Amino acid sequence: MYNQVELKEPWCRGAKPVVDIGVLNPDEFRGSKETSHGFVRMLEESGHQFDIIDTYMDFDSYKVLVLPDCITVDDRLKEKIQRYLSNGGKLLASFESGMNPEKTQFALMQLGVECLGPGPIAPDGLPARGRKFDRCNYADYILPKGAVGKGLPETEHVMYTRCVDVSALPGSEILAPVILSVFDRTYQHFSSHNQSPSSGRVGSAGIVRSGNTIYFAHKIFELYAQYATRWTKNLFVNALEMLLPEPVLRHDGPSTLVATVNAQEKENRWVVHLLHYIPLRRATELEIIEDVIPLNEVKVSLRAPKPVKDVACRPQPYTSLDFWQTGSYIEFVVPRIEGHQMIEIAFE
Repeated sequence: MYNQVELKEPWCRGAKPVVDIGVLNPDEFRGSKETSHGFVRMLEESGHQFDIIDTYMDFDSYKVLVLPDCITVDDRLKEKIQRYLSNGGKLLASFESGMNPEKTQFALMQLGVECLGPGPIAPDGLPARGRKFDRCNYADYILPKGAVGKGLPETEHVMYTRCVDVSALPGSEILAPVILSVFDRTYQHFSSHNQSPSSGRVGSAGIVRSGNTIYFAHKIFELYAQYATRWTKNLFVNALEMLLPEPVLRHDGPSTLVATVNAQEKENRWVVHLLHYIPLRRATELEIIEDVIPLNEVKVSLRAPKPVKDVACRPQPYTSLDFWQTGSYIEFVVPRIEGHQMIEIAFE
């Protein structure tokens, strides 16, 4: 392994990531590790290029800013995000992100939503929204429609933790409504399933678009870390596509393929790293990689910033690849990925 790394070092020295998306770090807001795990997995599994940033970093270099689940907004952050949006930036927020520090109302009116109150109260006297209960006591549903529901049937999809009850402000568009369950599970109400079934009755707004912003009322990133529901990821990726129609990289490989793009300015090239090792939870303490499962004929689309003169597999054996222009992208097919493969994109 060290011998492989040594051969690849010239394509890694001085490299800087090429990214579209900045994600505010939940750790700065004492958010859960599951929130971080959720957005990292969804973004990696969909091939998106992103940085994890804090509120003191520059936002303007990112095409989309993501506020995952718990990013409350004080006056300083509000002013910074508003300036970013006024300069053409785009924003995706979920659950309590965008609310004031007290979590009573939204500080970012650009999200186009208004909080309708704390929602149902659990037996311990605290709001039930966003909390995981053993029997999904306060689950509700979301109904995908239109572009945000691409690839999903237009039927109720369960969301295992309760959303923030919001209404859409005038001028905003509800992309997907929340559908209420028949009842919230208590000692007085029983369902033999994991959650109470859908009632078919429309509740609050589930996904709302307002200008260059999209808001999810559910705690989608923590939910994905806990349940890995495909529809949660589809909804998020579809919303990102609405805000970011031309990401820097696309590929047709499986969700287990990790793809990253680095720039080496001195060498006048980009390097695409394609990594495909699948860890398994065979033990209680470690995730084990025992087998390398190769991928063949993976198509990659890259939004290159200037004319390309060569695309090649690196480091050994050197294999020049055919590439072609499709709109603003160059496209090429990687014949085989066996664990890790670097692709050099040399510019004219």
